[in-house]
Amino acid sequence: MIFKRTKKQARFVGGGLVLFQSVEEAIAAEKVLRANNYDVKLVAPPPQLRKGCDLAVEINIVEKAGVERLLRQKDKHFAEILPVKGVGELLDVVKVKYFADACMVKAGNMKLTFDKNTGVILNISGGGCPDIPYLHLSMVDKKITDVARPKDKGHTLCALMLDRAFVEALEIFRKETN
Repeated sequence: MIFKRTKKQARFVGGGLVLFQSVEEAIAAEKVLRANNYDVKLVAPPPQLRKGCDLAVEINIVEKAGVERLLRQKDKHFAEILPVKGVGELLDVVKVKYFADACMVKAGNMKLTFDKNTGVILNISGGGCPDIPYLHLSMVDKKITDVARPKDKGHTLCALMLDRAFVEALEIFRKETN
């Protein structure tokens, strides 16, 4: 039986990272952990900790045993679970830069720029994944509130990072217009 908890009960006491060999493993593990009420998020681990993948899942290290047990029960592969104290800062995945009438949101190596007044997506850049040209065509020159999320159309790490930028940009636009 898996212990169920609320998000309030899962406040981070000490940070931990679940490391993976592939992006797909990281995304699958995050979904399983969230579905079982673990308060987790995808992060970029410090370079010295990476095990082949540029993503890790940040956890409350106190919950390490439960996280490990759940991932094994659900047959979700991971390389290692480590405490992060003393190994350096986690890299901030999302950064925002404001311009006169535009806002650029960068997540990983992907950037999404939108008009702050109209919400029209002005540009998408970065990444080298094969689904980015398609996402660019389906999003640029359209209002941010009218397009599908990149994670729903793309299949790569670039699409996942673009989705992170998109979600942040959408939140910024909604705050600016309210």
